[in-house]
Parts: sequence; C-alpha cells; structure tokens
Amino acid sequence: MAESPPVGLTYSKTVTVDDALTVPHLASGIGNLSDMPPVFATAYLVAFIEATCIEALQPYLDANQRTVGVRIDVSHTAATPVGMRVTAQVELVSVERRKLRFKVECRDEVETIGTGMHDRAIIDAPKFLARARAKVQKIGRG
Repeated sequence: MAESPPVGLTYSKTVTVDDALTVPHLASGIGNLSDMPPVFATAYLVAFIEATCIEALQPYLDANQRTVGVRIDVSHTAATPVGMRVTAQVELVSVERRKLRFKVECRDEVETIGTGMHDRAIIDAPKFLARARAKVQKIGRG
C-alpha cells in the first residue's frame, strides 16, 4: 500500500441538485417513485458521501487498490430542493489496517442536512473482482 491515509484527513466536495438527483428519478427497477417530492434523494446523499470519501483517499492508494463502503450510519434530516448546492465534508477519524472510518456532514446552502459515520475498506481490485465473478459462477450464471 502507498502511504497510509492520515487520521485527521479532511476533504469536501460540492454538487448542485438537479432533477436527476431527486427521489422521483431513482431507478425505476426498484419501484415507481414518480409521485414523490422532487428533493435530493437519500440514496444519492449516500452515494455522494461515498464519492467524497473515494476522492479523499485516492492519493493514498496503489494502482490496484480501491475502497469499498462497508457500513454507513447517516441521518438525512432536511430536504434540499432542485437548484441548491450540497457540500459533503468528510474527516478520517480512524485507520485500522485496511478499515477506514469517516465522520461525515452534509449541508445545503441553508442548513445541515445529514450527519453520521461511514466505514470503508481498502481492497485489491483484481482480487475483489475475481471473488465476485467466482460467486456468480457458483450459481451457474458465469
């Protein structure tokens, strides 16, 4: 592994909420949500937190390494309408070998909209993908 990411590492990222990031536009394969309010979806809040952590860690990973989310405990306490910006602020609060824990906070232009913790694990991407393919082969679809 490259240099270990330091405890205390902080990183932030901002996104503008557009229609594609709202609840009614979540994948139709999981259900029809078209009549839900057009606000920033919790699923996208989680994905945004993950993307922010991934970017924060990028300088500390070797070429074959990636990080995967293994736990998320985040509240989503306020709605953000289309057109507003949301900023995710993450702080690496612990490193235990390949397990990384982040404290996270998301704010829109008015208030805090989400807080919590997110854990990630450093993986060797080729080995990880090989295990995933082997899993599919076990059920005869690979």
